[in-house]
Parts: sequence; C-alpha cells; structure tokens
Amino acid sequence: MSFTRSSRLKALEVEAQKRILVLDGAMGTMIQRLQPSEEDYRGTRFAGWHTSLKGNNDLLNLTKPEAIADIHRAYFDAGADIIETNTFSATSIAQADYAMEDLAAEIAREGARIAREIADVVEAGTGTPRAVAGAIGPTNKTLSISPSVEDPGFRDVTFDAVREAYAEQTLAMAEFVDFILIETIFDTLNAKAAIKAVLDLRNEGRLDPAIPLMLSGTITDASGRTLSGQTTEAFWNSVRHARPWAVGLNCALGAKQLRPYVAEMSRIAETRVLAYPNAGLPNAFGEYDETPEETAAYIADWSKTGLVNIVGGCCGTTPDHIAAIAKAALLGKPRALPERPRAMRLSGLEPFELAS
Repeated sequence: MSFTRSSRLKALEVEAQKRILVLDGAMGTMIQRLQPSEEDYRGTRFAGWHTSLKGNNDLLNLTKPEAIADIHRAYFDAGADIIETNTFSATSIAQADYAMEDLAAEIAREGARIAREIADVVEAGTGTPRAVAGAIGPTNKTLSISPSVEDPGFRDVTFDAVREAYAEQTLAMAEFVDFILIETIFDTLNAKAAIKAVLDLRNEGRLDPAIPLMLSGTITDASGRTLSGQTTEAFWNSVRHARPWAVGLNCALGAKQLRPYVAEMSRIAETRVLAYPNAGLPNAFGEYDETPEETAAYIADWSKTGLVNIVGGCCGTTPDHIAAIAKAALLGKPRALPERPRAMRLSGLEPFELAS
C-alpha cells in the first residue's frame, strides 16, 4: 500500500486510539557503535576541511548516508512506528562549531530524505504506515541563561537568530517529514523560538499546516525541573499554545527516574503523551548499562497504568531496547485523551488534532 502524508497520519491516528505507538531509539549511540573516524566524517567532499569534523554526527547524512539508513532500518525492524531524522544539530547555530553554518540546510534536508526513503521502503514491504519525525534539537546555545558567570544578563545569541535558524532547518526537512519534533528542550525559550518559526512558516504559506508538532522537554535531575528552572506543569503551560499532537519528556533520566514526571504530564496534558527515556543513568565512563529487558520493564508499568500514548528510547538505547519496548507497549492501552477544555469547545477550536 502506498501512503501519502495525509493518509499516513490518519492511519497513525487510528492506530494511536488502539495501542501505544513506538518511537525509535538513540541515533548517537548507534553511530558511536560504528566508531567512525575523522576520515569517515570528512568523506571525499570534506577531506580538506580546515577544522576537525569528528563528532559531527549529522554530517554523516552527507558523507556516510548508507550508515544512517541502516540505523533507521534497524529501528523499523525492531518495531518502531516513527523514526527521527538524524538532524538533532542540523542548524546553522550548532553547525558553527564546525564552521559549517552554510551547510546546515543541506544536512537537514538529506537527513530527512534518507529517513523518508527508508520509511517508504518499509511501508511498501509491510503495507503499514511508517512515519518520519523531523528532529529539531535545542542548539548549543541558550536564550534563558547567560554563558558568562560574570555577566548574568549577557546572551551570545538572540531570539530572532534562533528562530531564523530553526525556520531554515524546518523548511529544509518539510518535504519529507510527517511530524516536526522539537525535542530535548532544556530551555523553553529556545523551544518557543522553534515553535514561532513553525507557526510563522505556516502563516506565510511556506509550511504545510497539516504537519503536526510534537514537543519533548528534558527534566535534568532529581529537582524535577528543566535546566531553565521549569517544572513539568510549568513547561506544559508554556508550550500548550502550540497545540501539539503530542507532548512529553526525554533524555537526562532513565525510565525509573522519569516516571513521576511522565505521570505528571499524563495528568495535565490535553494531548497525547510522549516519553522516551535514556537506558538508565550513565556509569562513571558515560556509558549506559541498563539492558533492554530492564528498560522494557519500566515501560510495561507505564503501559499498564495508562500513562502514555507514544514510547521510545533516548541515550543508550538500541534496536534491542526498542524491540523490548514495543512488546512492553502492547501490555496496556494508550492513555485516554482528556476532553477539550470548555473554552476551546465553545470557540470551535480543535487544538490537538490534525488539520483536515
């Protein structure tokens, strides 16, 4: 069966009413397993580049596209319904670390194209919808916190500059993605810049309004707050105006530590709840030791207690983790969506559904 973006999203909405959908796992973890060298990052095209490129994982969209495609395929084979593009740092702001600002849009476009190509192959083979989420990371700069201890009011980036970088990235991916996923949000002001970029592009007629938004924040430690100081409830209230198709939490914590914050999001959010934790907490070497079975056991609890609508994995998770999570997701039912607030009913707004 051949799907259009519209038919794919409608099919996923139907599936989401029956079962918990599955997101993929970590891209960076899988890339690290390949142990790419400086030469792998450079390829032929960037052999003479004047700065080190090792660690620029998004650049592999251009220099090792087959490796990225294989990772996407592995996650689909493990049971993912939705994969994320390898574009976490595909903004001009983040790519400035490698003097590759001018290549950011190309990197983003190729990341989305590769993901769509694999999703189409899997769809053709299975006859079931396989979606692509355009991953938009937080960038390596923050709008809410000064990088200078001596000058708390200083910012080394402006809101408009962040918005423009996100707009460029979004447009570069738009042809190929089914969702825009603004993720790993540690500074909600950065996320607001990304949201504004998306809304501006829609209003200008340059972005299909039928491409839904998903948002995922990051609770950084046991304080229960994001790096910029918000609780789960404060985070939701700061972004709910974007009317996301799903909202949730990822990264920083394992499923065990993340559970109370997922439960809080489940209590307050007026849309689908998304959660993709790390494979536990990192060890002394920065590696993740939690097994697929251990992670899946926590997800099974979330599933059985009706906390979530979409689950996946972040740092340290692999296709084996996603395969175990996909089985755990079948043990319960998806969280029931709450009734729309009365004010929205009276206004006729349908804030959390796909555009017709």
